Amino acid sequence: MQLDKVVAYHKALADPTRLRMLILLVGGELNGQELAERLHLTPATITHHAAKLREASLIHERREKNTIFFSLNDYFIRDNANAAVALIYKKAKGGEDSVESEKDIRLQENVIKNFFTADGRLKNLPAQLKKKLIVLEHLVSKLEAGRKYSEKEINVFIQSYHEDYATIRREFIMHQFMFRENETYELNPREMWERN
Repeated sequence: MQLDKVVAYHKALADPTRLRMLILLVGGELNGQELAERLHLTPATITHHAAKLREASLIHERREKNTIFFSLNDYFIRDNANAAVALIYKKAKGGEDSVESEKDIRLQENVIKNFFTADGRLKNLPAQLKKKLIVLEHLVSKLEAGRKYSEKEINVFIQSYHEDYATIRREFIMHQFMFRENETYELNPREMWERN
């Protein structure tokens, strides 16, 4: 995630009115008048805050005649939050040299956007190794480090993202994301994960 995008994301959230708007939009699409009434604000104030949220890609807008409807951009809300944490901790671990180039980060964002649905399901496993490793890393990053998983637990975890749990489980092992012993699975340290 580019630094300016992370900053724009946090600036957009750094206002109580904008946070309340996002919380209301969790319930579904609302138009500007509905938001103004629920928040006891003028439509002009809603328009101002909506522009800030739209600039940070946190909401979608849809026009229907003279009415603008707003909805959450779930992908960017979650992705930007994770990107801020990753950016902070990457720099803390190894200095400037360990921070990925913007080109690599954009590739990761595009792969995740193209291979996962809005609700987080994996559409299909990429054939290209570099993209496949990005997808696999995205999945295993949701597992708990240091925890031992049974094969059944790993299968259930993978099935929550994709039905072909056997292939993905095998890919986790082949690319050193996980270690298997006696049908027990455990995450390897990140340093061992295959990189391309």
